[in-house]
Amino acid sequence: MTSGHETHRAALGPRPLQTRALTREAGQARQLLAAGEWRPAAADSEAAVAVLDRLAAPLPARRAATARTLATDRDRRLQRLLRTTLHHLDAGTVSPPAAALLAAVARAFLPWHATPNPPGAAAAPRYETPAGPAGGLAVPPTEAGEVLLPDLIALFAVLASPSLPGTVPLTPPVEPWQVRYAGRFRRYGRPAFGVWTAETVACPACGGKAGPWTVTCDWRLISLGCPCGVVTHEHGLAFSEVWLLLPDM
Repeated sequence: MTSGHETHRAALGPRPLQTRALTREAGQARQLLAAGEWRPAAADSEAAVAVLDRLAAPLPARRAATARTLATDRDRRLQRLLRTTLHHLDAGTVSPPAAALLAAVARAFLPWHATPNPPGAAAAPRYETPAGPAGGLAVPPTEAGEVLLPDLIALFAVLASPSLPGTVPLTPPVEPWQVRYAGRFRRYGRPAFGVWTAETVACPACGGKAGPWTVTCDWRLISLGCPCGVVTHEHGLAFSEVWLLLPDM
């Protein structure tokens, strides 16, 4: 029997996956790796191993699994994949091509940011997600998300594989991008366990907070250009705090 809560969730419909960037970055990564033009450095391989573990994680074995527990387990696996990807993206230690790929994976799995377990604090990052007709959040498209896993497992397995002894890492160039964004950026911090801080980013010259910002990124540095003409790199924003708010690119 379907509960009233589950019926309400189903009525909201699934959120669409944003896979344009993932298709582009995954295709480029495969070509570069196959041609030997990208030989991942240690930080890239370490991040790939962590993400691969989440991609290939089996569902828990339960003695009496119900449809509800199975659905929760499936969503939790994808949510953990997203959070692991964001952790390595925002750490800022991977190369530009790895950062671009991790960001594309994060964008695709963004519908699981708060499903099934919302962030633990009111100040934790909140990203724009489509609302259902009743104003609630739409249901994540779990089957569509799982369809992406096999190809990503194969790609990240190559990234995670150890290099031959004596091999020197090789990082291909990545094209920078620029986009306009009208809205506010929030910078989040976690100074202690269970303690979150949040601050709206403002232009250091005029104090403007809503843009429209000119966002420029080379996957090592993000700059924000204010309508007043001032460009700042000292905003303190993590990659995810910018990338996941922008239109699908």
